[in-house]
Parts: sequence; structure tokens; C-alpha cells
Amino acid sequence: MRRDDRDDPFGDIFDEIERMMNEVTGGGDDPGFGTETHVDVYTEEDGVRLVADLPGVSKEDINLQCDGEILTISAASTRREYDERIRLPVRVDEHSASARFNNGVLEVEFDRADDSASIDLN
Repeated sequence: MRRDDRDDPFGDIFDEIERMMNEVTGGGDDPGFGTETHVDVYTEEDGVRLVADLPGVSKEDINLQCDGEILTISAASTRREYDERIRLPVRVDEHSASARFNNGVLEVEFDRADDSASIDLN
């Protein structure tokens, strides 16, 4: 006897779960939705360089914040929103930051923060 799929009381639930998972993983109809932002972080001798892919975003829609340890990238396009918090591999001087954005690629550079300050004894 062949099983009739219409008799499956959980069929609709599983279909809905699959639809939601496709949205989250980017497997749905919108290829830009649900995919993680590709970010590369490079530790260099005198600083840190970060490269992030932000396709479909204009320069004016990007907001960058840094506290010396975490860089937050917020941006929005008509297709998706980016809100990434990247823990930097070393402490950086957030006031030294320079950023460039070209063809959907964001590049941010920081100088390393001084490891410690000298204290003079009197």
C-alpha cells in the first residue's frame, strides 16, 4: 500500500520550516538574503587591515564604529541589511582609522594601540 502524502499531518509544518531555512541560509528566491558578510582581517606589523564585501550598498549607507577592540559595520541596501560586529585580533587606535569603499568592497585600516604606557617614578 502506497502512502498518500496528503495524510501526513506534519507536511505543512515541514514545508514551512524548509521555506524559513532557505531564507536564513540564502537558498530561497532572493540570493542576497541570509548570506553572511564575507570579512577578512589581516594583522600586520604596525596595524590591522579589514576587508569586507558589501555588494549593493552605497558609500553613504555605511556606518562604522570602533571601540579599539570591536569594529561594527552597519549598512543597508534595497535587498538586505548588514550588521556585523568583528572582534579585532589586537587592540587598535580607533582614532587612526582610515576607510575606503570601492565597487562593493570596504577596506578599513587601523594602527595598533600601544601595548602599555610607561610610568615615570618621581
